[in-house]
Formats: sequence, C-alpha cells, structure tokens
Amino acid sequence: MRKSLRYSLLLITLLASYVVLAHPEDDFCAPGDDSMDPALCAALAELNSAEGKLQQTDMPSVRDEFGNERSIGSTAALYITIGVRHILPDGLDHILFVLAIFLASVRFRALIIQVSAFTVAHTMTLALAASGVITPSPAVVEPLIALTIGFVAVENLFFKEMTKWRPAVVFGFGLVHGMGFAGFFGDLGLPSGQFWSALISFNVGVEIGQLAVIVAAAILGFGLRRALHDPTGARQYRQFVVLPSSALIGFVGFWWAIVRFIP
Repeated sequence: MRKSLRYSLLLITLLASYVVLAHPEDDFCAPGDDSMDPALCAALAELNSAEGKLQQTDMPSVRDEFGNERSIGSTAALYITIGVRHILPDGLDHILFVLAIFLASVRFRALIIQVSAFTVAHTMTLALAASGVITPSPAVVEPLIALTIGFVAVENLFFKEMTKWRPAVVFGFGLVHGMGFAGFFGDLGLPSGQFWSALISFNVGVEIGQLAVIVAAAILGFGLRRALHDPTGARQYRQFVVLPSSALIGFVGFWWAIVRFIP
C-alpha cells in the first residue's frame, strides 16, 4: 500500500511540474512531421507567433500533397486528426477540465451524465460560433475557460459525490469551452464548400481526444482504488488522489485565469 501511495504522489508531482510550466497552445507541426499539410502548418505557425492571429480569409486553402483541393473524405480525416490533436496533447486546459469532471464522479452514472452535458453544450456553441451566428471574444472566452477549470476542481474538494446542480454547471461551462474550440477552428483554412464536413469531423476528433483522456483516467483510477483497497473511492482514494489532484487542478485553473485576464 505504501508503495502504491508513493506512485500516486509521484504521478501528482510530475503532473504539477507539467501543468505549471506548460502553456495551453496549439503546436501541431513538429520538425520532420510530414503528416500535416505544409500550407496548414505554416498557417498554424503564424497563428502562434507574436505577430497575432490571422483571419480565416487570409488562410490558404487546405490541399493535399499534390496541390489539389481535398475531397470530402480526405477533409474529414484531416480534421478528425486536428480535433484529436487539439485535445491530445495540446489542449491541456480542456484535459484538466475533463479530469476534474472525472474526479468528481464516484459512480459511473455520474460520469456519463456530466460528460454528456459537456459534450452537448460545447457541440452547440462550436457550431454556432464557427458558423458565425455568435462571435465570442477570445479575450473573454479564454479567461472564462480557466475559471471553469478552477471552479469544478474546487467544488470537488467540498463534495464527495456529484451535486444536483453539477450537470447544469457542466453544461454551462461546456458552452464556454465550445466557444474556445470554435475560436481555434475558425482560424484554420477551410476547403471551399466543405465547411460542415470539416466542422463535424473536427468535433468528432475532439470527442475522441476527450474519450481517450477519460479512458486513461478510468484505468489509472481503477488501479489506484485496487491498490488502496478502496473500491468505492470514498476514503483513501479520495484522500490521496481526488483531493490533492483537484487542489492542483484548481490552482492551475485560477492561475491561468489571472494570467489571461492581464492584458
């Protein structure tokens, strides 16, 4: 048991080092990575530069390796990949929010309810914002996303199980996260006439990334519960895993909120 506790504390320490030093930004194109379009890589590199973000009208069309405009199937595959990568490994803020939801879910039913509420909400605002129906400001959305992380994590410290209001809170916060997804999606170059194909595929990729995070957390959580001889997760698991992890996530969320509010 002591050995298992040392492993869990080591895992939390490593996570702390990563999240405090990391900055949640998108960087898809590693040197030597030829899986992405050169034009799209160049555009994404410029998006992350200090010169500021490009407008969608300034972005080049997404084309295949032969210079031809992509087919619907090729576009779908590309934007699923982009959606997954937006979560893994580049969406650290969204990963922490999903982990905070997971840590609050002692029962599987509670986890399903919260994840479903989050998915429906961010899908709605992603579609509305990406299609131009609403135009949220990144200067407002990004700090709010950080605050949602901090709020959910801190709530985990005071309540052992999902509260009655948690699904509504997660739904509301999901609307905010959807605006964040839309801000990134809107900066990508889109093939002409394939907006909805790209949008739906991007959202599918996001869901795959989030599901991967939940599955990994569930496997790790199950192993820690067994090691701690706490199958319900209400005692040692909460004391040594849920509470310190939630405190760490809450600290990072509120810290990001402060940093993002500062001009």
